[in-house]
Amino acid sequence: MSEGSRIHRMIQRRMGSGYHAEVSMKHCCDFGNYSLLVEGRADGVMDTSPVTIDEIKGTYRDLGRMKGPDPVHLAQAKCYACFYAMDNGQEEMKVRMTYCNLDTEEIRYFESSYTAQELAEWFAGLVGEYKKWSDDAIAWKQLRQDSIHGLEFPFAYREGQRELVTHVYHTICHKKKLFLEAPTGVGKTISTLFPSVKAVGEKKADRIFYLTAKTVTAAVADETYRLLRERGLHFRTVTLTARDKICFLEETECNPEACPYAKGHYDRINAALFDLLTSQEHYGREEIEAYAQKHRVCPFEMGLDLSLFSDGVICDYNYVFDPHVYLRRFFGDGGQKGEWIFLVDEAHNLLERGREMYSATLYKEDFLTLKRTVKAYDGRMEKHLEKCNRALLPLKKECDGFRVVEDIDPFVQALTRLSGVMEEYLENHEDSPVRREVLEFYFQVSHFLAIWDLVDEKYVIYTEFDEEGRFFLKLFNVDPSENLRACMDRGNSSILFSATFLPIQYYKKLLGGQGQDYEVYAKSVFDPEKKALFLSGDVTSKYSRRSEEEYANIALYIHRIVARRHGNYMVFFPSHAFLRSVWEKYQAAYAQEDGAECLVQEEHMGEAQRESFLKRFEGNEDCKLEKVIHMEIEVEEESSLVGFCVLGGIFSEGIDLKNDRLIGAIIVGTGLPQICTEREILKEYFNRDGEDGFDFAYRYPGMNKVLQAAGRVIRTAEDVGIVALLDERFLQRAYQRLFPREWERFEVVTSETVAGRVEKFWNDWL
Repeated sequence: MSEGSRIHRMIQRRMGSGYHAEVSMKHCCDFGNYSLLVEGRADGVMDTSPVTIDEIKGTYRDLGRMKGPDPVHLAQAKCYACFYAMDNGQEEMKVRMTYCNLDTEEIRYFESSYTAQELAEWFAGLVGEYKKWSDDAIAWKQLRQDSIHGLEFPFAYREGQRELVTHVYHTICHKKKLFLEAPTGVGKTISTLFPSVKAVGEKKADRIFYLTAKTVTAAVADETYRLLRERGLHFRTVTLTARDKICFLEETECNPEACPYAKGHYDRINAALFDLLTSQEHYGREEIEAYAQKHRVCPFEMGLDLSLFSDGVICDYNYVFDPHVYLRRFFGDGGQKGEWIFLVDEAHNLLERGREMYSATLYKEDFLTLKRTVKAYDGRMEKHLEKCNRALLPLKKECDGFRVVEDIDPFVQALTRLSGVMEEYLENHEDSPVRREVLEFYFQVSHFLAIWDLVDEKYVIYTEFDEEGRFFLKLFNVDPSENLRACMDRGNSSILFSATFLPIQYYKKLLGGQGQDYEVYAKSVFDPEKKALFLSGDVTSKYSRRSEEEYANIALYIHRIVARRHGNYMVFFPSHAFLRSVWEKYQAAYAQEDGAECLVQEEHMGEAQRESFLKRFEGNEDCKLEKVIHMEIEVEEESSLVGFCVLGGIFSEGIDLKNDRLIGAIIVGTGLPQICTEREILKEYFNRDGEDGFDFAYRYPGMNKVLQAAGRVIRTAEDVGIVALLDERFLQRAYQRLFPREWERFEVVTSETVAGRVEKFWNDWL
């Protein structure tokens, strides 16, 4: 943008006194019940005969290969020419498109002439096409606002819920951020969406972005909007689905030659959008796919376009926070601010996702691989790839396994030059047999350079050899708070909420909160008597204690808990290896005695396998009473289902097993992440920052996994269940201070006493 501005000023200064730069122009179209104002700023108006409108565009393209001006650029200039002719009584106008190469400063002109009547008819047609969209927008907004004014909360308020709704609304009114610890059962989705919708009705905002880390939470938001619509709300909502998931092709390839939905997409997309927008208010994956098939357009692009016309956008964090994936329709370069509310669900996930999105890695070996690939096709690119490789050599020689580095300027300079060479090659060699390989690596290079522009004191730059011996350089965003805050500052207000947001100051600090932003702890509405919390003092997951004997002791704990009542249980472990070791002991010694079937979370499970795993728990509801006929007497044989899962994995968060679908969670270990380079970098960084580095790098993330896993048990006010924490470290003050308020009451047990305490709990409730 700065280069483009420089080029504009350079050309404008050269044009002499008869050239008037940056001329504001506008035209108002009266449509009766509203007016449409079209305005802009012409780069230049030239005192020629006829008068010439000059539109300047900076580009990196090869000007010699251009066959004509970009149609959109020309249309912009024709609008200015039309306005000037109408305002100044001109019968004829000339339009000049001025393209300037930002590198070479080479200039190429494209000129065309039009009568005032031609321009007026063309503009009238353009406005006529637009009018049906503006008519719809005006009518829809009125309908939306009227429906919001009469909308009431759809349930009887639970204890503390009205206050929670009020906190959210006031945060939006004051244009702040709210960090909300919302235990299961408080109704966090409706308690954040409802006041946000009401704020839209009061013109405090114009669009709501509901941001999620997982598909299941997106579905809950979608269902909440449906519930509000049933009560009279008119609110257009779209759920964005990832390109790879919604693409109609087996292998996603976004070009008109390979995809029939891409070919002619822009000729058909307006009709497709208008058809869907005027047919219904909910645009989920099924609706988008159906209308994309009907009109033969790209479903992914159609979803993105629908976001422009939707009042609520349900999407992954990436669409707001990722520097390469964010919705440029709303958050384009330039730092513009919109009338938007960001609702960030399960916001504890945003910390690691933020670190990932704002970090960048390049492998030395990848430069050599591409160098060999392009050798026969482009000697210039081969040379620049080698220069980057040589710039990495000193860093590699100085790296003894791992090393924090301060100066990588020589490498960045070489990489910047390589990026320009690759960009030129891609533009001029559309049919190259190595285009895909060049393009994929170009994206990696571009990402690295974009992140390099963000590097500050909240980054650590380091080199390391991975497990396969490959050497890499990483820009590691240790503290992503500034980057996340900049994204949230694009809107009016942000509500970040999670069932596990402890300690709240830790998350507030690292997720972009500031002193004036708010924190709220929503009280759990569940009866604490319906959950038993047991802490063991005689087993642990510490590495120093791992042994066959310890695995056997943990298996004994599982047996003595499961045997007290048949039902569904999940047991969470710190790793797959630990899980396997305990599972083998339990399966061999106790599973048959307990009448238990064991399910094991595999290391790599596809979507179908995950769904099958969860459906077993849903199908085992009410203790899965299996009836067996024996000697003409009907006997009820009770059974249990025990899922062996990994802490922090796909089954420890975001699943909703209500009622008897899960009656117990047994958590082995404190969830501490494994010691690794990046965890140690985090620890040292926050120690220097005056914090407890071990807490920030290990204890807090570990306890979040524990709290998430424990939260699978009590999902409704009717649920009854137990949580057992099997690790002696849970008896330490350092861990207990991270317990939520609803964990104030717990019992310390041993392998000898646990069976009796569990049995007493169930006897009190059954």
